[in-house]
Amino acid sequence: MPQAPVAATGFLPRALADARSPRVPSTAPYLPEHPFPWGGPAIALEGGGSMGGRTVDLERALRLSLAVPHGTPGCRLRPVASAGALHPVRAHLLLGPGCSLPPGRYAYDPHTHRVHPRGPAPTDAPPGAVVVLTVTAARTVAHYGHRAWPLLLLDAGHAAAALALATAPAGVRVSLDADGAELSAAAGLPRAAEWRVCRPGTEPELPLAALWLPPGPGPVPPTAALAAWAALPCALAPVWQPGAETASPRELDATRTLLAHIATGPGSTWHPARRPAPVTDETLRTRRSAAPSDLAHPPAPDLLARILATAGDIRPDGPAWAAAIGGDTPGLRTAAGPLASGDARPTLARWAAGQQWVGTAGAVLIAHGCPADAPPALIRSSHLAAGYAAGVAQAHATALGLRSRPIGSWQQADLGAALGDAPGRDWIVHGLALAGPPGGSSPPGHMPPAPSALSAPTTPSGKEERP
Repeated sequence: MPQAPVAATGFLPRALADARSPRVPSTAPYLPEHPFPWGGPAIALEGGGSMGGRTVDLERALRLSLAVPHGTPGCRLRPVASAGALHPVRAHLLLGPGCSLPPGRYAYDPHTHRVHPRGPAPTDAPPGAVVVLTVTAARTVAHYGHRAWPLLLLDAGHAAAALALATAPAGVRVSLDADGAELSAAAGLPRAAEWRVCRPGTEPELPLAALWLPPGPGPVPPTAALAAWAALPCALAPVWQPGAETASPRELDATRTLLAHIATGPGSTWHPARRPAPVTDETLRTRRSAAPSDLAHPPAPDLLARILATAGDIRPDGPAWAAAIGGDTPGLRTAAGPLASGDARPTLARWAAGQQWVGTAGAVLIAHGCPADAPPALIRSSHLAAGYAAGVAQAHATALGLRSRPIGSWQQADLGAALGDAPGRDWIVHGLALAGPPGGSSPPGHMPPAPSALSAPTTPSGKEERP
C-alpha cells in the first residue's frame, strides 16, 4: 500500500477535517461479517485459574471481553461496544510459558471462542501473554465512508478496555502507542504496505494496541516481551476471502493508509490497567449499550460524578472529559467544576451526526481535545484513549445501575469555539450517554453558574448514524 499520500504536507489534517465535517458519507449496503480468516485446527480455551496465580487464564479473559455470547450467532450483541455493531477488532495471542495454552502464536475467533495456532513461540519467549489488537477496515468504511477511520480507533480503544477489565488487577499493562510495524512483526503479520503482495485475496489487519498479561508478580518488561516476538518471521497466513474488498476502494485505501501512518511511532508506553469498584465479572458479562429510548432519565448527581471521574482518570494520556446535564440548573461541567451554563445537549445532538435522542439523554459525557492540526501521535492517542476511557466508564456505570450508550460520530463539534475560545483547538472526539433507571433518581442538583453558555450552528451535521 503506498505511503506517499500520507507523507504529503497537509494530508492528515485534511482527512481529520473531512471526518469532522458535515459531508454525508456515501455508504454501501450493510456488509455481513466475513468468515474467520485464520485456518488450521480450532483449539478450545482451557481455564487456568485466577490471574493472581501463576497462570494467565485466557478462557476467562476472552470470554469476559471479546467473545460473542453463546447462542447468539450474529455479532451485534457482544458486550464490548462497537460503532454500528460492526466489531472490526481482532486479537492475536502471543503466548509464552505460564499461560493456559502452550506457547505459540494464536488467532482468536470470538464467534466460536476458540483459537487457531499460527506458529511457534521464540525459544526465549518470556512468561505471560502479549495480545495484539488489530482492525479490519472494509465493513466500517462501507458503513461510515470517510468518517470510518476515527471510529476504528475508538473501537480498538473499547476492545482494549474490555480485555483489560477482564484481566485486571493482575499486573496487566496496556500500550496504545506501540509502533505499528513492531506490532505487526510481533503478531506475525505483514506490514500494511506489504499486505497485498504477501497476502493477496485477504483483508489487511492493522495493529493499533497491545496488552501484556503476566502470569504473576515480577514480570518481564512488556517492551522486551514485544521485541522477542517481533524477532520471529511472519506466521501462518490467513485463508483467501473472496469479496473482502466491497467498500469504496478509494476510501478503503485512504483509511488503511491513514491508520498505518498514525500507528507509526518510536516506541511504546505501558500503563497499568485497573478495574474500578464495584465492577465484577458479572458486570462484564451483562454490560450492554442501552437503546436510545431508555436513556432519558437523569442519573443521580453522585453517580454521575463517579463516572465522570473514572473517564477522566483512567488514561493519563487521554483527552479531557466533561458532562452535559439538564434539569433545573443545566450546564456543562468537569470533575473540577462548572465549564458552561445552559443546556448543551441539543447542540450535542446536532453535532452527534444528527442523533436527536442525545438532546434528551439524562447526561452526556464528552471527551474533548485533539486540535485540528494535531500530529499523528496525538490523533492516535486521543481516539484510542477516549475509546478506552469510555469502555471502562461504561462498565463502571453498569456496576452502579446506570444505563449507557457510547456516541462515536461527531461532526462540526468544535467545543472550544462554541465556548468562545480559539476555533480548531478543542474538538469532541467521543461521548457516552448516561441515564438512571426510570423513577430511580431525581434530576441533578444545583450547579453554580458559569460565565459562558454553549452555542453552535443550528444546521444538522449530517445524516443520523447507527451507533
